[in-house]
Amino acid sequence: MNLPSENILVVRRSLLDELGAFQGLNFEPQRYLGALLSRGNNFFLPRAAAEHDPTHKQIIPYAIIAHHDRVLYYVRGRKSGEQRLIAKGSIGIGGHMNDSDESLFAWDEEAYRAGVEREVNEEIQIETTFDDHIVALLNDDSTEVGRVHLGVVHVFKLDEPNVEKREAMITSLEFLSREELLKRRDTLETWSQLCVDQLDRLLA
Repeated sequence: MNLPSENILVVRRSLLDELGAFQGLNFEPQRYLGALLSRGNNFFLPRAAAEHDPTHKQIIPYAIIAHHDRVLYYVRGRKSGEQRLIAKGSIGIGGHMNDSDESLFAWDEEAYRAGVEREVNEEIQIETTFDDHIVALLNDDSTEVGRVHLGVVHVFKLDEPNVEKREAMITSLEFLSREELLKRRDTLETWSQLCVDQLDRLLA
């Protein structure tokens, strides 16, 4: 797998264990974020090394773009940076946090939120006003991809369903209901399956 030569934001897996490891979604994000985004507890590693190092967790914003009870769905095309997820359906926008916005050493919550905005804007163009809330954390140690990533689940509640794609890796962009997503559940990436299963709670 050819990976971009970038430095990405990580925390030690042992920190997650100290705070309280979990499987799936955790709806108490503030219990963790203070420590995870405390300078000194996060730092940068080369992505090529981090992708195969389960002693560290890469912090990944996972933004669900919602308009009322419908959420943005897309399929990861061949140009996706994460080769293991190509052709999978997804309801999460976001990606690795790298050191392009801040110092090479650590991030606080302000730097993290600036990074999230950059990541989302790289992939899609939101042409309406919206509110952004962190609603959960997502951890899945059952897969190779999941063991080295920790998701921070955001919900962007849009006033209008006006979104355009910016990246070639995003295909089949459309807003779908929970019922429509459940019909496609088997084709979704694992993180999206976990989110769809509790979508009512995430959008509450």
